[in-house]
Amino acid sequence: MNNTILNHSYNRTCVISTLLVDVIFLATGCTVGPNYKPPEMEIPQEWHHSSEDIFSTVSDANNAEWWKIFADEDLDELVRQATQNNRDIKAAFYRVEASRALRDFTAGRYYPEINASGSYNRLLYRGLTQVAASSQPLDIYSSGFNFLWEIDLFGKIKRSLESAQASYQATIEDYRDVMVTLLADVCTNYIELRTIQARIKYAKDNVEIQRKTLELTKSLYQAEIAGELDVSQAEFNLANTESEIPTLLTAEEASLNRLAVLLGELPGSLRNEISSYKSLTDVKETINISLPVDLLRQRPDIRRAERALAAQTATIGIAEADLYPALQLSGYFQTQSLKFSGLGNVSDNKTYSYGPGLTWNIFDGNRIRNNIKIQEAVTAELLAGWQNTVLRAFEDVQDAMYAYVQQAKRQQLLEDSVSASLRSVDLVQNLYKSGLTDFQNVLDSQRTLFVQQDNLAISNGLLLQDIVLIYKAFGAGWQNQEITKLPENPGNTNQ
Repeated sequence: MNNTILNHSYNRTCVISTLLVDVIFLATGCTVGPNYKPPEMEIPQEWHHSSEDIFSTVSDANNAEWWKIFADEDLDELVRQATQNNRDIKAAFYRVEASRALRDFTAGRYYPEINASGSYNRLLYRGLTQVAASSQPLDIYSSGFNFLWEIDLFGKIKRSLESAQASYQATIEDYRDVMVTLLADVCTNYIELRTIQARIKYAKDNVEIQRKTLELTKSLYQAEIAGELDVSQAEFNLANTESEIPTLLTAEEASLNRLAVLLGELPGSLRNEISSYKSLTDVKETINISLPVDLLRQRPDIRRAERALAAQTATIGIAEADLYPALQLSGYFQTQSLKFSGLGNVSDNKTYSYGPGLTWNIFDGNRIRNNIKIQEAVTAELLAGWQNTVLRAFEDVQDAMYAYVQQAKRQQLLEDSVSASLRSVDLVQNLYKSGLTDFQNVLDSQRTLFVQQDNLAISNGLLLQDIVLIYKAFGAGWQNQEITKLPENPGNTNQ
């Protein structure tokens, strides 16, 4: 009789287990929610200004180390230090690490949760119990484990992992975007530093010219050839030019400090390294630019916006899964004994329980369906954001290219103007010495020379900065900066 009951119980358990396994395998193939499709957008076939001779359109242009177009060893070293020590880069690195861990944490939901337990209790039964009363306390030892396993019936875990994976990829693109911005900032500030130093040099050169003019007027005044007004005007002109130098020195110090911070160093640390004047190298070669279609694959901010959209799309499926039943397998196995040594006698002291549990929300005040609408609306918002990011990227490229074209024309005109001003200063000075022109012409020519030289120095810097903006607009520079580990110990806050 007992064998018959045991066999019947065993067979029923096997049937239930078999049916449960079949249900699991059938149900896990059902994943609710929309399957993600990358967004598309109509884009032009070519750039408006790509026909200019200074541009060369190349499919998948390799601009991974674009800053080397400036052929400046100091700049190369600054870039190397910045990519290793910049604090924004380190912060972005840790965001990637945290997002990777979150993805792996989410993947762990596919597996059962198993907990081991053990306990000791000293009990005394005195009335109010169906167990026979005992005059002596009982020692009860127990050990075992319990488990809980959520079965992914309708793809909630799958969609959660999809979202976590896309979010992780988005943080990688954020790291790359920070890298692109850092490279551009280092180059821009370095060019600005050299531009300011060039302006200081022009100012000092003009101070020397005007000081010699002042000495000349004093000599002519003492010889009663020139009037006192000429001396006063020469003194005013010299002092006015000298007054520009402190402002430029302040700007030079600010550029040095900005570069130091970009390199992860304290302000002032670069004073002895790159404070001496060094002229910028003219870029004679053409600028390699990518096709418009390549911009979508190169710009990290576009790639990040697309990954954020993918992560959000998966949350729609997560929300929809709440409309359907949730299945969990749970159970426990435990041994209990009045003696600690009895815990090893599993056959006589075991207790266990296992089985499926099903929960299904049948009423929640329409909260689940409204949550689905929320996630759909957020997804639509991110799609619009991606489209806007693409539009801004094309705007950046077009603006940078056009600015470079126009600045190149302006630079050439300013070079011609400076050459003419230098000739004018020499001619007017000779005429003034000969008494063939008044001193006002001398003052005007010297002022014009200083202004035009200063404008030329600014234009030279802006032209090179426009090159930086072009490469930044194309999202260049991150291709050889893949994330593996920080080059130096990231935990050392003194670095």
